[in-house]
Amino acid sequence: MLTPSDLEQFLRERELRAELLALSMKTPTVAAAAEAVGASPQKIVKSLLFMVDDRPVLAITSGANRIDRRRIAKNFGVGRKRVRLADENQVQAATGYTVGAVPPFGHPEPLLTLIDSGVLKHDVVYAGGGASDHLMRVETAEILRVTQGEVLELVDQSE
Repeated sequence: MLTPSDLEQFLRERELRAELLALSMKTPTVAAAAEAVGASPQKIVKSLLFMVDDRPVLAITSGANRIDRRRIAKNFGVGRKRVRLADENQVQAATGYTVGAVPPFGHPEPLLTLIDSGVLKHDVVYAGGGASDHLMRVETAEILRVTQGEVLELVDQSE
């Protein structure tokens, strides 16, 4: 399993405009993460792993939003039932990190990444930092550049 130290090394080796923050508390929710860094929930981004059939796909959105699986399905030309949230074992196998601590990059192998357009409304966001007591402050431009993610509308508009 990867750790915040592995993520720190990834950031350093690539000279990324990002900073790993070791927190004095765990941040199991978006609200807790926002409070820990003094930011709005919209500036907390979550990296969620979905399985499209058997293919892992990382979806990044603002923590305040829910991802609409139908939008992922449409992007891949499959029915929504073929898109499901990955289980803990799949998350760890694909990303190297535990659920709730997944960063947008720094995985064992680059992942196909979808980025909700709302994330790009912010210059800087806070993402998973490799453990429940770490967050990463990162420029959204770096997320785009490193992941080479596809930007699209991923958010459930029914809320």
